[in-house]
Amino acid sequence: MAEPITIARPYAEAIFKIAREANALTAWSDTLANIDHVMADARIQAQINDPNNNHEQRSQLILGVIGHVLDDLGRSLVNVLIHDRRLALAPHIRTLYESLKREHEGVLEVAVITAQAIDDAQIAGLVSALQEKYKQRITISVVVDATLIGGVKIVIGDKVIDATVRGKLDSMAATLTH
Repeated sequence: MAEPITIARPYAEAIFKIAREANALTAWSDTLANIDHVMADARIQAQINDPNNNHEQRSQLILGVIGHVLDDLGRSLVNVLIHDRRLALAPHIRTLYESLKREHEGVLEVAVITAQAIDDAQIAGLVSALQEKYKQRITISVVVDATLIGGVKIVIGDKVIDATVRGKLDSMAATLTH
């Protein structure tokens, strides 16, 4: 069976194409965020997954909650996802869409995982260095993970720079056992 992200990709790409052509990238970000937030609610999930509810009832439920903040295309998307039984893919569709949007806007998303909190000056220095290296705008998120012992791990797309003590110990252990 295909991975959810694989099934979600054509939806995200189609939405991105529509958004780009209409110069409505931010509006579609909002639309997808609204759908995603509604789908995160356990009570909504229970109603959506209830086999006794048909497409129309599911549509009325979702649109009854967020229909007033969606335009016609947003409401159509909800109906398509319900009809195709893909409403559960909303978080994946949103993630893929936001990735396409960042790529289109020339923004590189970077995750920094550290053993200890880092201050604003360190973050600014890291952003500056990454912008210089990648020649793109950088958005950065910092997560503190005490299990790292020390150091930092930087995740840029599918590239990982692991300068953590845990990473070095794991690397050394792998070298010694092979």
